[in-house]
Amino acid sequence: MGRTWIGAILGMLTAFPAWAVEVQDVRLWRAPDHTRIVFDLSGPADHKLIVLENPSRIVLDVENTSIKSGTPDLKLEGTPVQMIRTGIRQGDDLRVVLELSAVVNPRSFFLKANEQAGDRLVLDLYDKAPQQQAVVTKSVQHSDKRDIIIAIDAGHGGEDPGAIGPNRRREKDVVLAIARELNALLKADKGFQPTMIRTGDYYISLRGRRDLARQRQADLFVSIHADAFKRREAHGASVYALSTQGATSTAARYLAERENEADLVGGVTLSDKDDLLAGVLADLSMTSTLDNSLKLGGKVLRHVDAVAKLHKNSVEQAGFAVLKSPDIPSILVETGFISNPNESQLLSTSAYQKKMARAIYSGIREWFLAHPPSGTLIAWQKQQDGQQYTIARGDTLSGIAERFKIPVSDLKNRNGISGEKIMVGQKLLIPAI
Repeated sequence: MGRTWIGAILGMLTAFPAWAVEVQDVRLWRAPDHTRIVFDLSGPADHKLIVLENPSRIVLDVENTSIKSGTPDLKLEGTPVQMIRTGIRQGDDLRVVLELSAVVNPRSFFLKANEQAGDRLVLDLYDKAPQQQAVVTKSVQHSDKRDIIIAIDAGHGGEDPGAIGPNRRREKDVVLAIARELNALLKADKGFQPTMIRTGDYYISLRGRRDLARQRQADLFVSIHADAFKRREAHGASVYALSTQGATSTAARYLAERENEADLVGGVTLSDKDDLLAGVLADLSMTSTLDNSLKLGGKVLRHVDAVAKLHKNSVEQAGFAVLKSPDIPSILVETGFISNPNESQLLSTSAYQKKMARAIYSGIREWFLAHPPSGTLIAWQKQQDGQQYTIARGDTLSGIAERFKIPVSDLKNRNGISGEKIMVGQKLLIPAI
């Protein structure tokens, strides 16, 4: 009788495959140059990538894996993917078929579970002809009076939400909103050209962010964050520069470690990782890049102090991977702790986001008006500016502009004035005609 039961059980096992792994969710993000699809798995699984033509298709075979409920209602508009089909092959392997409308360069890799995320299978579909973003660069044509280029980096994005605050408020959303406000302010200021590192909800590696800033020949890289801390009562905004020796505080070290783990969540393969790190740090120690980062960060911190409580009254330093550009002054602004209920609520409001963006803008502007890179319009204006005008009672901006035969907009831009309010005794720089 015992043998009969054993035979019956073995028969059931062969009739119904016991899948070792399950696909629990499927997520998709569109970036300017690629589409990323992430399969959340219940455990590790081997897979094979197959490219088929006529018609163009991508096939993923995942060993000993099932899918919970098919692919969800993914938004495929604007992507090269027309349709996604799933099925089981050879009894216990999952097959995912992507029907394509354009030829792509696919790359797939498995990510082991970590503290921030579980096991994942990542499929990146790189466009054959990626969209080109119009970016002002330090070309010969612009070398006489070019704009100062500011690279604005909204932290995290895509499958990496960053820190999560009360009511599931996500860091990636808050910092993108602040970055967009900063972008608008700089764009409206003659002599400055902002460029957004991340323009939407998608992931970019830490090294990729630095590389984009370098490709666009940025004069400054500013990374915007709103992190979390172990204690909910932790509060205050901060400005950071890179440290080549060690963090200036325990909190600085903790935040740098958290930010550097973004690549574990977003997905970085070995080919994406930094090489020659020691060489980069050596370059930094031999240039003025780090010194300028600290001084510029100090200007930003002073303006941030006017709109937010500060966590520290000076620029802190830690080993933030995103700041390791040897030739571009780089700062990281923590706009507050999203883990703090009060600050999380503030950070979610449009009014506070605008105030924070203006504070960052004012600090950047103050630094570059005093220290403009050679060959820029701001440097040329500084050489030409010989006149100052002290505002008297009854003066108006339009009247002063008419007196000096200059547009009101130029007068306001040169002096960082956004409205119409001026004060008696205030000194104005008169831009050269």
